[in-house]
Amino acid sequence: MSFVADLRVVLQGRDFRRLFGTRLVSQFSDGIFQFGVAGFAFFSPENQTTALEVAAGLAVLLLPYSVLGPFVGVFIDRWSRRQILVVAPLVRGVLLLVAAGLVAADAPDPAFYAAALGVLGVNRFFLAALGASLPHVVPKERLMAANAVTPTSGTVITFVGAGVGFLLREVLGGDDLGVALLLITSGVVFGLSALVARTMDRQLLGPWYDPERPQARQAVRHVVVGLVEGAKHLARHRIAASTMGAMAAHRFFYGIATALGIILYRYYFTDGDTEAALRGLSLVVATSGVGYFMAVIITPYATQRFKIETWVPIALTAAGVLTAVLALPFQEWGLPATGFVLGVAGQSVKICADTTIQRDVEEIYLGRAFSIYDMLFNGMYVLAAALSAMILPADGKSYLAVMIAAIGYPAAGLAYRVITRQGRSTAPTPAAPR
Repeated sequence: MSFVADLRVVLQGRDFRRLFGTRLVSQFSDGIFQFGVAGFAFFSPENQTTALEVAAGLAVLLLPYSVLGPFVGVFIDRWSRRQILVVAPLVRGVLLLVAAGLVAADAPDPAFYAAALGVLGVNRFFLAALGASLPHVVPKERLMAANAVTPTSGTVITFVGAGVGFLLREVLGGDDLGVALLLITSGVVFGLSALVARTMDRQLLGPWYDPERPQARQAVRHVVVGLVEGAKHLARHRIAASTMGAMAAHRFFYGIATALGIILYRYYFTDGDTEAALRGLSLVVATSGVGYFMAVIITPYATQRFKIETWVPIALTAAGVLTAVLALPFQEWGLPATGFVLGVAGQSVKICADTTIQRDVEEIYLGRAFSIYDMLFNGMYVLAAALSAMILPADGKSYLAVMIAAIGYPAAGLAYRVITRQGRSTAPTPAAPR
């Protein structure tokens, strides 16, 4: 099906439209926030950004997703997911106002990053609740269409938000006051998503009551046990587990590409001109966004023709080959093209991973499955940034970094294909009636 056809199908559901609207508003705000933080952390004229500082900045921005992941699963399998979608935006909005105040007051960077960590920690609950809620608002046979529309549209709207952030920065300026105003704008917009979520029934998004489920306090004490149980459950669903692994591999190589791109634009292509560097990297972000949108169009057709088990290694292999062709010349035109390719490939794999988890994993394990997913999704990115800090030269021109991605992507695709051929996943347990 085409994107328009997929969208038309899933938008027939009133509850889906409300969940979809909640995602779009919140992720538009995310784009503004991420652009503001990136400009502050990596492209401030006062800072001489190094590969180590890039790695540290990415770690600060992403570690909450990994550290909080296990606890998120515990709570979104017990708390009303609709209430999470209502309360989290309000809390995050307040924290963004605090972060903006710290920037405007020229507070020490650690204070700002502490507030940013709080913002991202709250967002962890929000995004996990969105992922676990989707099967409650669309029939099982429409999950592929829904996953081709919702998370991907959310990602594309994040890129749009980043573009708006760029335009606002041009108007407001790149100084501390401009960054503060960006953060305030993001907080106000994110708070609006709570109004959209509030239109849904409190019980709509689950989880269903289970009298044998332990209390949250007890569950927190047994987080590791719960994760092990979730991992064992995933192991019995080979396609879901291996597609999650493919997504983790993409995030690792994409993390290397991100750190490489930031340093190349900061120094190699622009000779330290922060404004030119930010504009150049913004173009890469824009082409990546186009690639993400193209994945929405391509993936439903591809998975109908090839099945998920075939399409995932095709996407990974193409990403590796084209990365070598486009990035190795180290010409400025190559990075936007590489961003487009990795956007298409990465989002294609993500659509497949989201779908297999929601399709195959039982409701009671969904929260924990998405928590494990998020730990891998963000942990591998941080690990890649750490590796980049060790191998990238001062100007960013590293043949080794490019070749790690160029070889690693096809290797991951081959491993995925071998694993999925060893046996099919067990039949998923039918979802409870909606």
